[in-house]
Amino acid sequence: MTADLQKASLSKRIAAFLLDFILLTILITGVATVITAVTNYDTYVQAADARQKYFESEYDVRFDITEEEYLALSEEKQQLYTDAYQKLYKDEEFLTAYNKMISLILLILSLSVFLGVIVVDFIIPLFLKNGQTLGKKVFGIGLVRVDGVQLSTLQLFVRTVLGKFAIELMIPTYIIIMLFFNLANIIHIAIVAILLIVQVVCIAVTKTNSAIHDLMAGTVAIDISSQQIFRSTEELLEYTKKIHAERADRSGY
Repeated sequence: MTADLQKASLSKRIAAFLLDFILLTILITGVATVITAVTNYDTYVQAADARQKYFESEYDVRFDITEEEYLALSEEKQQLYTDAYQKLYKDEEFLTAYNKMISLILLILSLSVFLGVIVVDFIIPLFLKNGQTLGKKVFGIGLVRVDGVQLSTLQLFVRTVLGKFAIELMIPTYIIIMLFFNLANIIHIAIVAILLIVQVVCIAVTKTNSAIHDLMAGTVAIDISSQQIFRSTEELLEYTKKIHAERADRSGY
């Protein structure tokens, strides 16, 4: 038992996504700036940098070099680099600051992205109704259940937190951070690639052209101006009965 779905066009969905993404980026940046200041993140960065510069000075080396630059060094310089590197990563003051820095990066990113997504994809749609973000509102897109009934608050929450935040945003974000700090391996890269492929396949092959977050929540993006939205399953049932009765009358039975 479903209603005819007036799916939103891909071009409108992309345009709405870009507008929402700009808003999300602004919110994430603002929240991250506040949390960075509150947690004194810069203090730990400066402490780690100071210890790094100390060992660079002591051993007359530079840590921020490429592999090619390292291989171009003399054997003596390579040994000094190795000794300095080992000393640095055994230094308690550096390790304390460095580990704290990584922990804060994860905390700042997690909180800022979470709060940004909650505002853009959950709180705003609760006020605008029918799952509309600001981007969706501008381009005439809404969200409904796959049967055409209004989506519930729980569905919107699942779509936002489990779908968008946890799977589509934070998994790639954490792996990118791991890559930056040389903590990731081929398995982590494969996870991101698989996630991207699954996302593309879902949009391409599902009847509703739905992304992972919509499939998880059982929602679909529709053209708000032409879609009939039912307030409940009972209202949809009554509408279906009415349509069947009208068809029966027209057929002469």
